[in-house]
Formats: sequence, structure tokens, C-alpha cells
Amino acid sequence: MGNNEREQTLVLIKPDALKNSLTGYVLSQLSEFHTGLRFAAAKIVHVNRLLAAEHYAEHREKAFYGSLLEYIMGESHYPDEPHKRRVIALVYQGPDAVQKVRDIVGPTNPHVARERKPGSIRALGTIVPIKDAAGNVIGERMDNLIHASATPAEAEREIKLWFTPNDMPPCMRIYPTAECDALYYYKAGRLYTSYVAGGVCLLAPGDLAWTSDLEALRRLQAGEPAACTLETVAAKYLINEDRLED
Repeated sequence: MGNNEREQTLVLIKPDALKNSLTGYVLSQLSEFHTGLRFAAAKIVHVNRLLAAEHYAEHREKAFYGSLLEYIMGESHYPDEPHKRRVIALVYQGPDAVQKVRDIVGPTNPHVARERKPGSIRALGTIVPIKDAAGNVIGERMDNLIHASATPAEAEREIKLWFTPNDMPPCMRIYPTAECDALYYYKAGRLYTSYVAGGVCLLAPGDLAWTSDLEALRRLQAGEPAACTLETVAAKYLINEDRLED
């Protein structure tokens, strides 16, 4: 099987799509019948602040960053119902997976999607004004229902952020994995190699992990520059961890 046939892309069905009962529609549009792509992984995620911040890391300095976090965490659509806050994370695999999904999803802006690609998924979305404490409009949030990776490189970064190797069948793992040979704990933004009260175990000897994650942890523990931050590594291994504060 060629590399192109094994290409993968991340899809997130966001809280606004779930609230508007569009999950079935989205899955139908992205089905193998329409795309020729296959499921490689799927999970339901309660998005904590650490994961949200890593997913939208490129927007950290922008005015709408805080609103983005509230949106993907489900706080915007379920302010009084935290038990309903979730995202459906999916990985699709097959030839030209990234572009095929992007074509069906449509432009990022729902208004543009309705004008240029009215049959796309995001054409059903909307734009919500963002206001400050005084009620002044300071920006806008695009409730565009779904996220889809923009490039194969972005797909790799995002899939490794939302999924661990054990979240998908062995035959669907296209990125290098390795067996952990050390103990790693995370607490309050710090990495430990032995148990610490209040800490959460990221990885233990024998656990399967992305090779890139293990390399990053080793370098971070040694005080050396790493390809990603500790938070990037921790976010995926702490998904749905109820001891991690949002």
C-alpha cells in the first residue's frame, strides 16, 4: 500500500454540531460511500483546557483565543450543562484524505461556505459576535461545526495530539511508535520520573507511545530543547482524565 493510500486526516465534530443533532449528517457526508476513506480511529472527548490550548496554539496571541477555547471545550454551547460538553474526534484514512475531507467540509467561514459551496458541511454553520464585559463587539466566533486538518503535516500533529497509538488498530498506525522504558508523571506543568503526590502518570515502562513523544520527554527531562512542549505531549495522554483540572 502506497503512502498516499495511507494518508490520514483528523476530523473533530464540534459542540455546536452535537447540540444541533448534526452528527449523523456529518458522518454520512464523510462516509466511505462519498469519500472512499475508512475510519482509522474514533473517540468521544471531554476537552480540557490543556488540550484546547494545544489544539489552538497558533492563535494564542489573537483576541479571539479565549473564545476559541470556550467553544471547543463546549462552554459556549453548554454553559450550565458540563456533562454535555464533548467533541467527537475521528481519523479518516485513504488516498488524498486531507483534501477529500476539506472539499466536503467547505470554507472555514460559514457565510463564505454558503456562498461558494452551499452543499458543504460548514454551510450549515453560523457566526457569533464576541463581546467584552461592557457588551462591545470585539470580534467574532465561527461556529463552523467541524474541524478538518489543513495539510498532511498538520494532520500528523493533530492526530498525535488527540490520539495515542492504542486508540487505533495496529494496522491503522502510520506514524512510528515505540515502547516506553521509563516512568513519566505530570503535575502542574512539570515532568517527573517518579511518583509525586497529585501527579498523573503519562507513561509507564511497557506503554506504547508515539516515538516523537518519547523523544520529546527524554529531551525535556534532560533539560534539552525538544520538538514540542511538555504540554503538547501531556495533553493527549490526559484526555478524559478526571483528575486534571480544566
